[in-house]
Amino acid sequence: MGRFDGKVVLVTGGNRNTGLDLVERFTRDGAKVYMCGSSEASTAKGAAELRARGLDGVISQACDISDAAQVAALFDTIEHDAGRLDILVNNAANQGLGHGGPLEMDAERFWDVLKTNVVGGFRVTQTACNRFFMKQESRGVVVFLSSNTAMRAIRHRTAYCTSKGAINSMVRALALDLAPLGIRVNCCAPGYIYTERWETLDPEKAARRRLNCPLRREAKGADIANVVAFLASDDSSNMTGEIVTCDAGCSCQHMPEDVDV
Repeated sequence: MGRFDGKVVLVTGGNRNTGLDLVERFTRDGAKVYMCGSSEASTAKGAAELRARGLDGVISQACDISDAAQVAALFDTIEHDAGRLDILVNNAANQGLGHGGPLEMDAERFWDVLKTNVVGGFRVTQTACNRFFMKQESRGVVVFLSSNTAMRAIRHRTAYCTSKGAINSMVRALALDLAPLGIRVNCCAPGYIYTERWETLDPEKAARRRLNCPLRREAKGADIANVVAFLASDDSSNMTGEIVTCDAGCSCQHMPEDVDV
């Protein structure tokens, strides 16, 4: 018996990096999983990677969650095909890379990040609740992916840090309003995660980054998937509005040991 046998799950941004591991975890635990990427090409690439992992049953559809019409079309597919949704994982994100510092950043690019990470996440959650959760006896669970940068900012990523802080606040607000309706909303806040970006890092820079982690290693996608699976499962049935940090201890220290004086 799988942990999520009979459950229908949507993972936004399930086409790359941690999203692939989230999709794999739910699929191997028995769920019927839908995933999306922001474009046809990126979604197809993710679907091919999932098939290479032996996951042939995942249903993929391109959906830019900042676009209301595309979100509606994705939920049309789920409604027509499965007729229900039990778990929503809001993983899709605009990383806000290359936007520069706050003095030179174009305000429209700042808004693009919030439009995906905050407004898009809200839109998908609202649609899941109205289309499915409120019509089902089993109301459903929402898990957001945030970041420890919501609590401790990093340089030259103003839009991204702002969006993740907003997600944390939105999780608490949604949890408060939806709890009486039987819908739980929680969040996993990762720190460093090993993704394709690490493969291009200078080894010395990668080693220095790991020094920021008391556990001396960045997370694997599977580490994050473990937390998300817990928050999506009945094992966390008395939890809502929680931000669970998974960052190898980065957030518990004041400074890394090589600069701690």
